[in-house]
Amino acid sequence: MQLTGKSWRGLALMMTLATLMAGCATTKPAAPPARLGLKLSPASLGATISLQQHLTVERNGRTDQLDAALEIDPQQLTMVGLAFGQRVLTLHYDGQNLQSWRHPMLPSQVRAEDVLEDTQLTLWPVAAIRQALPPGWKIEQQGLRRTISLDDVPVTVINYSSAVPWGCKVALTNLRYHYRLTIESEGGADVPGDVSAKVKPVPGTAADVAAP
Repeated sequence: MQLTGKSWRGLALMMTLATLMAGCATTKPAAPPARLGLKLSPASLGATISLQQHLTVERNGRTDQLDAALEIDPQQLTMVGLAFGQRVLTLHYDGQNLQSWRHPMLPSQVRAEDVLEDTQLTLWPVAAIRQALPPGWKIEQQGLRRTISLDDVPVTVINYSSAVPWGCKVALTNLRYHYRLTIESEGGADVPGDVSAKVKPVPGTAADVAAP
């Protein structure tokens, strides 16, 4: 079939439109990272803590509960999670490597990296978190509320029942993944230079739980 001048112009227009559409597809902005990816050094907490925690996770109309033993010192963070008296999760982080073990019954949505990140977002000082944030991320704290935002859009909101994060009830709401984590802690901390914050650790924490 012989193409006329009008047909050639039409074909050229179609090819131009196809090229533009392909260009739009290839230059589409990348989706934001799935998670913040926060991994602060244990030493940056500025305290040695030993806690027993009761965790409640609410997601998609489902509620799961977990008991945890958490210990943090300048060298390492160790967490052991228990459900119905059975160990279901172990985390060990030395500031460089995160090692974890999980029971097959644990929901796949519970990832060691996410547990570490939420723990650090709730317990670590705002200044330490702010220094480690990637471009576009911000953290602000007003009174007993802490807000983590990406491009000025709130992603995580954390509410505290008191000014001491490891001695109170904490409610973390993740607005991106639509879950709410409530943490109730008992235990103590040894904060250098703050005698009033020194409390004896409670028994039965991570150091007392046998490894698999």
